Amino acid sequence: MTLADRIEVYRERIEEWLHGLYHGMIEHPAFELIEKEAEDTEDTFMFACFADAFGIPSPVSYYTAELLPYLGEEFQQWERRMWDRESLIERKGQQYHF
Repeated sequence: MTLADRIEVYRERIEEWLHGLYHGMIEHPAFELIEKEAEDTEDTFMFACFADAFGIPSPVSYYTAELLPYLGEEFQQWERRMWDRESLIERKGQQYHF
């Protein structure tokens, strides 16, 4: 193995290590926050459309019932998440306390 080959191998290892460090320190926490915020926004939309699923009468639910064939799978997942969640305040509080 020549010196140039060894330098190339070390350079590749250092690039891989630096990429892992960058991903672990910057990218991954940002992705988690973005995913949580997107899930909260989706939950808010679904709740506005289907509040009657939790016993809250909503005149909008009559019109949004037409969306159920398109949102059927997401609706089941959302309903399960909402019943498992202790409170919305607790969820928002987790964003500020790691």
